[in-house]
Amino acid sequence: MTHEYRPHKITKFSKGISMSDPRVTKLAQVLIHYSLELKPGDQLILQTSPLAQELNLAVYEEAVKAGAHITARNQIPGAAEIFYKYASDEQLAHVSPVQRLIFEKFDAMLNIGAFYNTRELSGVDPERQRLAGQAGADLRKIFMERIATRDLRWCYTVFPTQASAQEADMSLREYEEFVYGAGQLNETDPVAKWQAEAARQQKLIDWLAGKDNVVIKGSNVDLQMSIKERSFRQAAGKENFPDGEIYTSPVEESVNGWIRFGYPAIFSGREVTDIELWFEDGKVVKEKASKGQELLTSLLNTDDGSRILGELGIGTNYGIQKFTKNMLFDEKIGGTIHLAVGAGFPEAGSKNESGLHWDMLCNMDESEITVDGELFYKNGKIVVE
Repeated sequence: MTHEYRPHKITKFSKGISMSDPRVTKLAQVLIHYSLELKPGDQLILQTSPLAQELNLAVYEEAVKAGAHITARNQIPGAAEIFYKYASDEQLAHVSPVQRLIFEKFDAMLNIGAFYNTRELSGVDPERQRLAGQAGADLRKIFMERIATRDLRWCYTVFPTQASAQEADMSLREYEEFVYGAGQLNETDPVAKWQAEAARQQKLIDWLAGKDNVVIKGSNVDLQMSIKERSFRQAAGKENFPDGEIYTSPVEESVNGWIRFGYPAIFSGREVTDIELWFEDGKVVKEKASKGQELLTSLLNTDDGSRILGELGIGTNYGIQKFTKNMLFDEKIGGTIHLAVGAGFPEAGSKNESGLHWDMLCNMDESEITVDGELFYKNGKIVVE
């Protein structure tokens, strides 16, 4: 999609409301004008946390100035734990009519993650999470279809908190530098940086267009799959911020082989470590984990589509090299690939539907990817550039 760049909105970075860090204002302006491309009259839903108050106010100001109609929903820290602990099966299966209205009618959605406790759901019964995920499958389908056409413009970002910093083994100051650096917010014109990244990604996507057979081999992976009539997509700051990957949804029944994920997979704050998956004709037929086996199996049994491979992603952001236990950053790490079981992307050609979309990260040192017999990627680097 062609983006009409508005330098008077983006590059000057007007002072706005008082902030402790000017990069917060800059982030808000990039999100509103570049990521969401907000226009006068748009209905915007801001789903956030009171812990992100600085960014919430900056976003609200920028959206009002853009002429949008903004509705804010603040999560209550600790509420999710209470819900999963006490909700009946009927409540777990309930789909909010408010959320349905948002997914069906709003023009833009901004989700801001700002965590008080990243392990809030560590004690939750996996079966209860599976039931809730299953109930949300219909909404996820609506969401995926609308973002595929940009009928719903959506972006997810984070605001640095002590909990997230601790999870990443950093001080809050170090984590702030990491977050804003990953978003190119130390640059005079971060949008220009993301537009350049989009151009680089497009060259790779053009090379992959029309290809079929993908083979991934290495010490942690031996997989093959088809991408015939499937398209790779850009990820350059539109739907995730920060960003940096190219991704697709492989042909559902084509995936065969084995993969081990050296990084922990995180689901609602719970770690599943040393995951191994075996695929036959597109479906996970065996799974193994040294920690979190019950959760892994429960989530893979969410519904008929949850054992299907919904995504193959290749990290292109070599400015992100530290694993932080937050997939917004981790799946972008240059030198990694990620697979997601569950829902695929309609815009990439996927036909798989599920209430689950769960990303898992694999290091690609000493590994290679060939596409139709041509070397595309070796030892953590794309080689066709």
